[in-house]
Order: sequence, then C-alpha cells, then structure tokens
Amino acid sequence: MKRFNYSIALGALVLFGLGACSSDQEKKVKETPDVVTERVRVTTLGAEEITRTVEYTATLEPFKEVHMAPTSPGRIETIRVELGDRVKAGQELVRMNDTQLIQAEIQLNNLKADYTRLDTLKKLGSIAQQQYEQLQAQYEAAQENVDFLRKNTILKAPFNAVISGKYFESGEMYSGTPVATVGKAAILSVIQVDKLKAIVSVSEKYFPKVELGMPVSLRFDVFPGESFEGKIFRIAPTIDSQSRSFEVEVSIDNPKGQLRPGMFGRVTIGLEKTEAVVLPALAILKMQGSNIRYLFVEENGRAKRIDVQLGKRFDDKVEVISDQLTIGDQVIVEGQARLLDGGLVEVVN
Repeated sequence: MKRFNYSIALGALVLFGLGACSSDQEKKVKETPDVVTERVRVTTLGAEEITRTVEYTATLEPFKEVHMAPTSPGRIETIRVELGDRVKAGQELVRMNDTQLIQAEIQLNNLKADYTRLDTLKKLGSIAQQQYEQLQAQYEAAQENVDFLRKNTILKAPFNAVISGKYFESGEMYSGTPVATVGKAAILSVIQVDKLKAIVSVSEKYFPKVELGMPVSLRFDVFPGESFEGKIFRIAPTIDSQSRSFEVEVSIDNPKGQLRPGMFGRVTIGLEKTEAVVLPALAILKMQGSNIRYLFVEENGRAKRIDVQLGKRFDDKVEVISDQLTIGDQVIVEGQARLLDGGLVEVVN
C-alpha cells in the first residue's frame, strides 16, 4: 500500500513539472514579439468619377401596335397575309366586299362629269353661281365618301410590321365584335418590331433627374453578358399616388430583329456623375457567416482592418463607403487573405 502511494505522489510531481514547463513555454510565446511578416501589395486610395445608376425590371413591348378593322361590318373577300408575315408600309393586307365602293365610284364619276361641264359653263357665264356651288359641294362629298370607303375596303399596313394576330379567314363575315384576346374589334393585328419599347416605373425621388433623350442600358437573360442601348423618349407628367412612382418609356432600335416583344430584361438608368472611392473588388474581404465586409490598409508597417459598405459595382471594381478611409490611404490589394488586424506587413512592388 505504501509503494502504491509513492507511485501516485511521483506521478503527481511529474505532471506538475510538465504543467509548469508548459505554462512557462506558453508565457514565453506570449511574451515573444510577433515576428511573422506578410508580404503584400498596395494601391493608393483615390476618388474616381462614376455614374450613379438605378436598375429596374421591364418587359419589351412593340413600339407600335395596330388592330386593323373596317369601320362597319361586312364580308371579308381576301386576307393576303398569315400570322408572322413581315409586311411593308402601304402593303395591302385585307380586301373587304367592294360593292359599296364600286357604287360610290360610279356616282363620283358621274358627278365629276357634271362638275366639269358646269365649270366650263361657269367660265362662260352661262350658269348661276348657286347651281355651280351646289354641284361642287356634292362632288366634294362624293370624293370624301369614296376615300372613306376605299380605306375601309382595302386595309393597308400603316408601317413596316409583323402580323401578330389573325382572327378571321377569307370569306368570313366581319361583325365588329371585339376579339377576346385583344379586347378590340379586329381582323388582323400588326406590330412594329424594328423598334421596341420598355415601360419602366421609376421611384418619384428620381423625377428631377430623369430627362428626355437620356441614354439607358438594357440587359436580357436570354443574352447573358450582352448589353443593348436605348433612350428615354417619354416621361409621364404625373406621379402615381399609390406606388409613388412615375412611368418612363424607353425606345430600343432593333434592326436585326434580335429582340422580341415579351422579353424580360433589366433597364439601367444613369442619373448623375459624381466622385466616389472605387477599389479592385479583390481588395474587399467578407467575414465568414455574415455580411460584414472589410479591407486592410498599411500603416507604419502594420495592417489595419477597416469595415466598409459596398456601393455600385463597375466591372472588376467596386465602390466602397467608410468614414475611416481617407484619400491617400495605402489599401492592401494582394496578400491580405491571411492578415490579422495589427499584423506586420512588408510592401513589395
């Protein structure tokens, strides 16, 4: 039993000795100055001119859309186009029954002959002025009636367009009833696609800064990495009291037909130019498990950590916001991944 107690006592002394050594070693490590120096590269902090932008989502629409129909019901003689056809301005698309037009043209020709004869007699002084003026009024009214019937008998494309809707076939009766899909009476629908538009709801706080003719940039998910240029051509004169926003219409030239109505995209509007602190995005670090962003600056051979907020991104650069940064600071842009606040650094070229 005594030998067992001696063994226990000996073991305790050994453990105590090891603990003391370990404690001494830890104390020496803590007292030893930090000699690890990280090699880093820096850039001088400066201000750059940037364009403040806002981004909104929008859906492309035809620049113009017309639902074509005559003013009165009638039989459709011929529809000369199909859905998706491209047509030119002035091209005949639909011909209605022309019975009324033919009768009106016959009447016009008769009145024209009478009017020509009376005009000759008037010059010879062989007819009363009142009789001449009455026939002249009849002739002009007949001319207007023929023009009206001609426009409503032969429907022509109002501009270079694509047929976006066909609701009847040749030989059918057009009744004038609204088409459910468009909510209007129509035989055909045509849209302009060589030029498109996007309607954007912009926050009212930007109303003083948005101007006609202002260039905008548009991006679409179907064309990743590609940007399209447009410009503001109409600004709503009022602000919506519910949404506190106003509508802006943007036009986009589309000569190649690459874009189509209905495409979803993002519209970026540049509001104003201003100076801001911009740094390479690689200089900014993120604290794991949080949204805290920070960077390091070099001061007297040591790394100083500074928390920042991010502004707009410009390609490989990003705007940084912090009241701890000063123009001229040496911001560490390489080698900062292993740095600790206060750690020794050596700046290399």
